[in-house]
Amino acid sequence: MIHRAVAETITALLEHLEGSRRIAVITGAGCSTRSGIGDYRDEQGAWKRHPPVQMQEFLHQEPARRRYWARSMLGWPRIARARPNAAHVALAGLEQAGLLAGLITQNVDGLHQQAGQRQVLELHGTLGIVVCLECGARSDRLTVQQRLEQDNTFLLDTPASAAPDGDADLAGDVDLSDFRVPACGRCGGRLKPDVVFYGDSVPRQRVARAGELIESADAVLIVGSSLMVFSGFRFCRLARQLGIPLVAVNRGRTRADDWLAVKVDADCAEVLPALAAALAGPAASVSRARA
Repeated sequence: MIHRAVAETITALLEHLEGSRRIAVITGAGCSTRSGIGDYRDEQGAWKRHPPVQMQEFLHQEPARRRYWARSMLGWPRIARARPNAAHVALAGLEQAGLLAGLITQNVDGLHQQAGQRQVLELHGTLGIVVCLECGARSDRLTVQQRLEQDNTFLLDTPASAAPDGDADLAGDVDLSDFRVPACGRCGGRLKPDVVFYGDSVPRQRVARAGELIESADAVLIVGSSLMVFSGFRFCRLARQLGIPLVAVNRGRTRADDWLAVKVDADCAEVLPALAAALAGPAASVSRARA
């Protein structure tokens, strides 16, 4: 059951979104926590753990690549098993009702697409694809996982706790000197998941597409994101410059708190189904009447 105070803020959220027919959605890690995928930050926006590998480390330090792939080998199965939760399903329902301009996600888990969302802009890429940094060849992550496990059987039974984005925290002082990093099957080059690492930049074309999506919207809904990373925050700043109202469903503070017309401080998997039902109900009725 939704707490009374939360229900009141949902009502306020509805007042700002009712009548909108082109809602742009920005999602973050909080959208996937109910699916068993961890997030990076606490309710104050501070790091819960050490920051992930930096792009320059990965590119230039063999030990960093070894450490990344070892942890990823143990963490990937949780991503592969994850399934959409009620928040993903609710957002897909809003799209089916014709209420969304599109969805920009900072997540790399592919759960929006699994839920049936069709217009998804993956701002930071996807863990499901691996790309060669030398020749550009692309591989399915499952294929790379099979190679990792075949080449590194010594690590399979190593205790590890789940971390965000398919990472894992290895227990104890694990010796990775014999770990075999996967190489490109075509050219033998370095492989990297098709995601934007910390210290790297979102491709300009992707940023431009996301900006166009925001510009076409009449409201922006932020779901499960603290917006502490600039790559997502910039689109809230753009919406504010254009006079497009910003609303949010997120536990804890966001970087855009001072700009929000309404914020529901609650679990998005609990709030989004009620919000979607209230918004999509009238839209669905109008659609049936026109038919």
